[in-house]
Amino acid sequence: MVTTATTAAPLIEKHTIGYVPPEDRHGKTRDLFTLWFGGNIAPLPIVTGALGVQMFHLNLVWGIVAILVGHLVGGVLMALHSAQGPQMGIPQMIQSRAQFGSLGALLVVLIAGIMYIGFFASNIVLAGKSLHGVVDSVPVPVGIIIGALGSGIIGIIGYRFIHVLNRIGTWVLGAGIVLGFGYIFTHVQTADFLTRGSFNISGWLATVSLAALWQIAFAPYVSDYSRYLPASVPVAATFWTTYLGTVLGSSLSFIFGAVAVLATPVGMDTMDAVKLATGSIGPLMLVLFLLSVISHNALNLYGAVLSVITLVQTFAYRWIPTAKSRAVLSVIILAACCFAAVGASANFIGHFVDMVLVLLVVLVPWTAINLIDFYAIHKGQYDIDSIFKVDGGIYGRYNPQALLAYAIGIAVQIPFMNTPLYVGPISEHINGADLSWLVGLLITSPLYYWLANRDSAYKRRLSTGKLANSI
Repeated sequence: MVTTATTAAPLIEKHTIGYVPPEDRHGKTRDLFTLWFGGNIAPLPIVTGALGVQMFHLNLVWGIVAILVGHLVGGVLMALHSAQGPQMGIPQMIQSRAQFGSLGALLVVLIAGIMYIGFFASNIVLAGKSLHGVVDSVPVPVGIIIGALGSGIIGIIGYRFIHVLNRIGTWVLGAGIVLGFGYIFTHVQTADFLTRGSFNISGWLATVSLAALWQIAFAPYVSDYSRYLPASVPVAATFWTTYLGTVLGSSLSFIFGAVAVLATPVGMDTMDAVKLATGSIGPLMLVLFLLSVISHNALNLYGAVLSVITLVQTFAYRWIPTAKSRAVLSVIILAACCFAAVGASANFIGHFVDMVLVLLVVLVPWTAINLIDFYAIHKGQYDIDSIFKVDGGIYGRYNPQALLAYAIGIAVQIPFMNTPLYVGPISEHINGADLSWLVGLLITSPLYYWLANRDSAYKRRLSTGKLANSI
């Protein structure tokens, strides 16, 4: 079925990692607001937001301040990636070949794929717990499988269906979380709701980091959901609709988790606290969250599949992946994640925190390099044909400047890290505060810009080829 700008797009997405031609572009920038607002009203950000008061012992006021600061800062990076989609017309990870080279990008694509799979597995655990909370007779492992199947169907249908569901979800989930806030504030069950916890610099910075990472973790696939928009869409419009949607939706969910935990007795699991804190409307809230996590988790499955296709296509460059290829890979990844999620569900929060803290280290240098390359060096102008060539075309198989900046960007974070695997000496000296993501951004960005601009061979590559796309 052929789609033009004036006709409806096909229900089942036909494109995978290839360039989306003008005749297949569709949608409005407001779709980005609903996608990222509705997609962030979900159990996983609620659980993550609760960590500020659960694990880092902040009180409500300082917890909210840390959450807002983290999302406001991290959301800028996330939305800048989103604005690349209409200009490039290709998924984010395949675009990384223009910065790292056709083979050099493999490491970044692999890391992104692992991230998607980790978030997918984490989300289906929460889907299983939500379903069990609604229907006690459904065991958590069964709920995990049901949640995974629901996300799988949405992910296989693809881009358009994901946007449609989140347009609906924005209104339904937005109303639901406002109702939930109202109930909790009028039925607080603890005497220390406003006084439990206190300000501590390490906990505050850790909470800021978690919120910022929540946004940065979207960076490797956020432009996948804007790439079908017409190339004529202004960068500013794409940026602001994405930024407002993701910051507002995720901040509400993070704060909701903190409020629910503080309104219930100490030591409760976050989703159990949500059910108890929302009282008579608790089952309704869990149903809404269950539907949300199934819908939103399709994004993680979709991103994982595109990453795998990118990895395979790098070597099997004659292969033209189709919707069928995407469906088969979706089923394989879904089955593997179900197996892993059932085994990890008993210690979900511990596994999740370990994962996100590691992601801080590997995602920040990539996002810095990608944004500097797009906005400051290439200024949105890329040779799309070269990106899909086995030898990388004008971008080559490797970009030493990007790989060197990426390695240094990871290394400079090590002294500032605070993870279950390793605590850096500087972090230990400042009571465990994790500043690694901030250091990674501040070092990698100017370093890559300097390396790229001093390399005469790289400048020659920029001046050759067909640079058809521009901001």
